[in-house]
Amino acid sequence: MTSPLFLPPVVAPAALDSTLQQQGHAVLDAAAVCALSGCRLEDLLALRPYWDELPPDAFLKDGGRYRRRRHSCFVLDGEQLTQVPHRAHWQPLEYNALHGGMQRLFEPMAPAMVANPAWAQLLRWLGQVASALKGRQPWYIEAHPFRIDTTDGIGRPTPEGAHRDGVDLVAVFLVQRRGVKGGETRVFEAAGPNGQRFTLSEPWSLLLLDDARVIHETTPIQPVAQPAYRDTLVITLRAGAFQGEDVAP
Repeated sequence: MTSPLFLPPVVAPAALDSTLQQQGHAVLDAAAVCALSGCRLEDLLALRPYWDELPPDAFLKDGGRYRRRRHSCFVLDGEQLTQVPHRAHWQPLEYNALHGGMQRLFEPMAPAMVANPAWAQLLRWLGQVASALKGRQPWYIEAHPFRIDTTDGIGRPTPEGAHRDGVDLVAVFLVQRRGVKGGETRVFEAAGPNGQRFTLSEPWSLLLLDDARVIHETTPIQPVAQPAYRDTLVITLRAGAFQGEDVAP
């Protein structure tokens, strides 16, 4: 028997900015994502095959084989979106106690996915969301397509536990969920007692996080059928520079 799904607290498109301002996080269903970004759902769904081509994460300190991913970086200045030369992903120990301090050089995203018009449209919209929250400025964007599978019987979407990412805005898209139980999203106030728990299950539904104000995690997944995996797209936006730009390789 699968565990019950806690329905996500979706907000109407018109309430997105005010909800982010008031509580530091907001959930949109796929229809709202499309309405606000201008992307067609069929174009977003057409990106799914790229998750079948993700290479294994070779940097997992727990020795697990449950995570596949790619990583690419962009700068958004107004409407000008530029993919920057491929670079390592770096976080300080302050934000990632498990993998912080490591220069993790993952394989870049597939060029065909980056060239898809829906991709640029999605990033430009997220830049607008970040600017409404933090003020208009250039945004340094890191994109992480993830697949968490159940190769070893369990998969851990956030092996580092409840955490912040050290950025300004975090966007977590649920791309696909197949044959699993678990994977519950938990969001907590960084400086208070309140929190929420829910399960993202609709393809291209979205959790947005004001990273300075909230801590987040996702519980492990287990298989109930085969294949069994959970695909997400995590996009972070940061003001000023990419995290770790001043850290020597």
